[in-house]
Amino acid sequence: MKEKAVKKGKKDKALTGSIGGFLLGCLVACGPAPAGLAAAGSPDASGVGLLPVTDVAASPMDKVQPIGLNSAHWTDGFWKERFELCRTQMIPSMERLMEGTNYSQFFRNFEIVAGDVSGKSRGATFNDGDFYKFIEAASAMEAATRDPVLKSNLDRMIAVMGRAQQRDGYLDTWVQLHQRRGDTNAIPFSNPENFEMYNAGQLMTAACINYRSTGETNLLAIACRVADHLAAVFANPTPRLAENLICPSHYMGLVELYRTTHDPRYLNLARQFLAMRDLVQDGTADNQDQMPLDKQTEAEGHAVRANYLYAGMSDLYLETGDKGLWQVVERMWTNVVECKMYITGGCGALYDGAAPDGGRDQKKITRIHQAYGRDFQLPNITAHNETCANIGNALWNWRMFLATGEARHMDVVELELYNSVLSGVSLDGTNFFYTNPLRVTDPLPTTLRWPRTRVPFLSSFCCPPNLLRTISESAAYAYGMTPGMVWVNLYGGSAVSLILPDGNHVRLVQQTDYPWNGRVRILIQECGKDPFALNLRIPGWAKGASVRVNDGPPDVSSASGTYHAVRRMWHPGDFLDLDIPMPVRMIQANPLVEEDINQVAFQRGPVVYCLESPDLPPKIRVQNVLVPPDISLAARYDRQLLDGVVVLEGKALAQNQLNWSGTLYRDFQGDNLESMNLRLIPYSVWQNRGPSEMSVWLPLAAR
Repeated sequence: MKEKAVKKGKKDKALTGSIGGFLLGCLVACGPAPAGLAAAGSPDASGVGLLPVTDVAASPMDKVQPIGLNSAHWTDGFWKERFELCRTQMIPSMERLMEGTNYSQFFRNFEIVAGDVSGKSRGATFNDGDFYKFIEAASAMEAATRDPVLKSNLDRMIAVMGRAQQRDGYLDTWVQLHQRRGDTNAIPFSNPENFEMYNAGQLMTAACINYRSTGETNLLAIACRVADHLAAVFANPTPRLAENLICPSHYMGLVELYRTTHDPRYLNLARQFLAMRDLVQDGTADNQDQMPLDKQTEAEGHAVRANYLYAGMSDLYLETGDKGLWQVVERMWTNVVECKMYITGGCGALYDGAAPDGGRDQKKITRIHQAYGRDFQLPNITAHNETCANIGNALWNWRMFLATGEARHMDVVELELYNSVLSGVSLDGTNFFYTNPLRVTDPLPTTLRWPRTRVPFLSSFCCPPNLLRTISESAAYAYGMTPGMVWVNLYGGSAVSLILPDGNHVRLVQQTDYPWNGRVRILIQECGKDPFALNLRIPGWAKGASVRVNDGPPDVSSASGTYHAVRRMWHPGDFLDLDIPMPVRMIQANPLVEEDINQVAFQRGPVVYCLESPDLPPKIRVQNVLVPPDISLAARYDRQLLDGVVVLEGKALAQNQLNWSGTLYRDFQGDNLESMNLRLIPYSVWQNRGPSEMSVWLPLAAR
């Protein structure tokens, strides 16, 4: 507890700094400031950016502290390229889309409410929340780049949002504009499908990131007034009001608002909202409110809503130490990872279904959509795997990592980032998937709602801005810290400058071609006179990783799926080499996953691979390719292919293509197999060469 007292003292002392309260103009425009703001600062002279994406510095249950938003930067390689794509293409193009009216309306709805332009509401009820995700992404990008144009655009947008907010703190443009049109049904918090709580939660998170990025309190003031309004509306909760607690980004938002302002009302409100779930009458598995959380034994229902809920519960555990909450999220995590998560990290297998699937008690069966199915129900062609659900899984595991310091949670974060998150965006940064299937055929066996080619706009536009904020903030997940220790969570060319909780100032540079290569060098550029440890994540898939310091003898690392600490007296110029072998792994699924019986998938390092039709010989389709059990695949970096990727190449078998039109069953016909060249590409970059067939799982040939 002594360590916690030191951390809390540092944070309280920061309140007296130059950014310790609201600016006078914000006081006039936005009302009273929260009880105490954490001061944003950094090791350099900028005065902003030290605070992290998830600020657990004063949380009683954290095992690892995250680093500041601008403490680390990608310098080269894989993540530098993705970050630059986000900076140069994704942020500017999405800003134009968000400000325009071509597809829908996002920022324009705020302008209309504020009285700046005329018009009427247009777009989904959750468009506000998705606009707030963009604000968060732009704020995080501004923290890293100090782009004055980006900062000016943010200031302009936030000013309009402030003018759109009602005097009582309410802010939801869909409801406000429908009220102006005389819609008598547009009553705040009367319809859960208006997603007012989702919108408010995304606003709170964006406001905290914006404050930590800029040190300015204008957006934070708006979010605080929204939270204060929620506290008033829900002061006397009813079952009807409790139905609004769906798609619960509000738990993460309120807890982060508490961490930023130190106002306990926001933490108490988050706890109240969680308790209010039990008031819901005739709840559904779709919203995870069909029974009290402590009675639930597996992840069910809408996967985005579930993952946001579990992430929020993890946040509440970090702040309260409530063991009951932790037991639930640990139980759900085990169920997801062991029974319901795709090899790519994808979550939410079903477009539509019922829960419990096949249950005896018919009265308890409810419709579910975009949802977790039953254990081992992991279809490939009809896999839903919404990009937001995959990002939600990363957010959830990040918080569980902060609470435990266990590598298994960062393993999931890494799996998501390299596969089912990045698959959601094209290599040009302007086209997006909503769903992320593991197999695509032409024709599909059924008509599906969402396209199998990436498109610039989707009627449900929640995933693209979610991708932007994830990539913009990605470097902040790469490292962590505790007294006397730097945690290396993700590998990639990067530089990081940290003041550890014990006061030691450390600057490191990471040099690597990861994930294409498993060799990592960490250079010590600056450090104090006290010893400290580099704590290296050894991924769960890694076997035989080794470490050496300053060209010394290699030291076999700790077991895979753990962190390996190298503690010594470091000096500027010292370096550490980590070597993680990356053989090609042939993976099989649990036999209870019926769709994957007698099939295999391939993974190298954290990257899952797939077969795509552009890489096949003429007249050979994906469904005709068989994999010999003894196949040997060689990894080769192809600079010209798909912006530069490692491909896997070897010899496979192709069977004759049979005409199955109008045929469900037929007598077995010999395979008549022929040898063919096989090339597999990373799953995340499929469908960047036009419409195609694709499969992650490939059938085995008979021995």
